Amino acid sequence: MIITKTPLRISFFGGGTDYPDYFTKYGEGAVLGTAIDKYVFVSIAKFYSKLFDYSIRISYKQVECVNSLDEITHTPFRECLRLHGIENDVEVDYTAELPAYTGLGSSSSFIVGLLKSLHAFKGEEINKLDLAREAIRVEREILHEPVGYQDQTFAAFGGLNVIKFTQDKITVQSVILSQPRLDDFENHLMLFFTGIKRKASDIVSKQITKVDQNKETLDSLRQMVDQAHDILAGTSHLSEFGKLLDKGWRMKKKLDNTISNDIIDKIYDDGISAGALGGKLLGAGGGGFVLFFVPPAKKESVRSKLSHLTEIPIKISNHGSHVLNGT
Repeated sequence: MIITKTPLRISFFGGGTDYPDYFTKYGEGAVLGTAIDKYVFVSIAKFYSKLFDYSIRISYKQVECVNSLDEITHTPFRECLRLHGIENDVEVDYTAELPAYTGLGSSSSFIVGLLKSLHAFKGEEINKLDLAREAIRVEREILHEPVGYQDQTFAAFGGLNVIKFTQDKITVQSVILSQPRLDDFENHLMLFFTGIKRKASDIVSKQITKVDQNKETLDSLRQMVDQAHDILAGTSHLSEFGKLLDKGWRMKKKLDNTISNDIIDKIYDDGISAGALGGKLLGAGGGGFVLFFVPPAKKESVRSKLSHLTEIPIKISNHGSHVLNGT
C-alpha cells in the first residue's frame, strides 16, 4: 500500500497574481505563504478484482465500487486514474484533517497527493516542481477549474516561501528565518473557522473577469509580497507584518464584493478590536477560515472574543507531499 501525506496552505500576500490571467499579461506574479501542519492523506493499493464484483474502489465522503473508469462519478479521481493509465485492480482512499471549500487549498492538495500516490504506485519518482506542474495541468486543462498556481506549489514543496510565477517559470524561494524568529512568527498566528463553506471557483470566476479592471490593486498586492519578505527576513518588529496583513486584506476586498460579507466583516472587526494586528480571510473569499496575526499577550483576548468560532492551532510544515508508506 502507498500512503501519501500532503499539507494544506495559508497564503499571506499576493493572492490573485498567481493566475496566468495576471502574470502572462502584466509580468511576474508572486505570493508569500506557507504550508501548514494540517494534511490530506491518499492511500492506494492493489487488489485482485477477479475475486470481487468490481475492479475499482474509491473512497472519500462516499464510496464508489465500479468496473470501469467511466462509471466513476468523482471527476478528479476518474481523470487522474485515466491520466496514469490505471483502469482496474486498484483501491484509492482519501481522508483530510480539515474540510474542503474553506480557503486552505484542499482541492489542490488532494490532486497533488493523489498524483504523488499514483506515481509511487507505478514505481516512479517525480520531483516537486514537476509534481506541482502536473497538478496545475490536471486542474486547469483536464478538470477546467479556474485555479491559480500557488496551491499546488505549496502542496508539493511545503515550507514558508515566496513563490514567483512567469509564463515559463515557477520559482520557489524559501524564507530563511532563525529558529527564535520562526517560533515568534508562528506564535502570532491564529486560525478560526467562520462556519461558512463555499466553492472557490464560483468566486474566482468573477474575479478573473476583472483582472484588467483590478490591475492597480493586484499590482499593489504583488508589491506587498516583497515588503512582507523584507519584514520577516530583516530586523523589523513582527508587528509590521501584522499591519501589512491588515492593509492587504482591506485592499483585497476591493477586488470584488463577493470576497467578504457582513458575517466575515464582523468576525474580522471583532478580532482586531480584541488585539489582533491584522489578518485576512483565506482563499478566494466568501467563507472558510480567517487568519489573524496576534501578539501572544493578546491571544486570550482574541480567543475570548471569538469563542463562538472553532480555533485550529497551526504551525508551519516544511514537508511537501511525500510518501509515508511505500510497500
